Amino acid sequence: MKLKDIALALDIKCDSDIEISGLSTLLDSTSNELTFLENKKYINDLEKTSAAAVLVKDDFVSKVPKNTIALVCDEPYIKLALASKIFAPNVVETEGDDCIVGENSIIMPNVNLGKNSTIGANCTIMSGAYIGDNVKIGNNTIIYPNVVVYRDCNIGNDCIIHSGTVIGCDGFGFAQNRGKYIKIYQNGNVEIGNDVEIGANCTIDRAAFKSTIISDGVRLDNLVHIAHNCKLGVGCILTGQVGLSGSTTLNEYVVMGGQSATAGHLEVAPFTTIAARGGVTKSITEPKKQWAGFPLMEHKTWLRLQAKISKLLK
Repeated sequence: MKLKDIALALDIKCDSDIEISGLSTLLDSTSNELTFLENKKYINDLEKTSAAAVLVKDDFVSKVPKNTIALVCDEPYIKLALASKIFAPNVVETEGDDCIVGENSIIMPNVNLGKNSTIGANCTIMSGAYIGDNVKIGNNTIIYPNVVVYRDCNIGNDCIIHSGTVIGCDGFGFAQNRGKYIKIYQNGNVEIGNDVEIGANCTIDRAAFKSTIISDGVRLDNLVHIAHNCKLGVGCILTGQVGLSGSTTLNEYVVMGGQSATAGHLEVAPFTTIAARGGVTKSITEPKKQWAGFPLMEHKTWLRLQAKISKLLK
């Protein structure tokens, strides 16, 4: 859409004819995307953005780069939510090419295959699976019964996805406006690499912008929740009932024990181990360490603490 048409829909003054292809974050935006600044702690990112335009309060207009158009408004986050609906794709495509199924793949009865989708060779898609529109599934992948893959998501080669798992459902994104919650449409997708196994009844949310990423060799136990825009590095292992808040980055070979969790917008160093029920509230920068407890502490310290508590009880 032309920027001036978007601005008109948002009740903002702008007469630019520049074409806008989508929405993104300050640092990830390209020269044909729209972004926003709500929180002043990201002011440095505003100065570095390459976006075509930015929704911004009047207080921060001076920080907007010269090649970026400032769309001045009082509540940029709410305007972003309204703009996200403009770029939301169709829930279901009624036109397009039928799904292409590769050689020797088995598609059992009662499987939905969306428009413009592709399934590789030697795959097995079991009954009750829903494969949405514009989905790509690689070779030698097994999809067990009642798995749902939402539109635009990609799954690599040699993957196994167990029953009841949902890939690409909406991330939890809402802007609050005077007690009313305005949906932020999640217009990204989920990208799953090769040799990934996902247990039963897991949920992997699609990104608000760009992609939620599950890298090669990841293993997810049953009942794991991955929120929108998370990134899991190569070989990560998440056991039962682990939950990752939005925009968490796990570097390679992170291991998280049962019922452990992270807060959002943080990063965990490579080869980190989080013990069961550990709560990660800050980024972990030093690799190859073990952590436990809440508040989180080094595992050895946690063990000593439990020993002292045990002695107090005696």
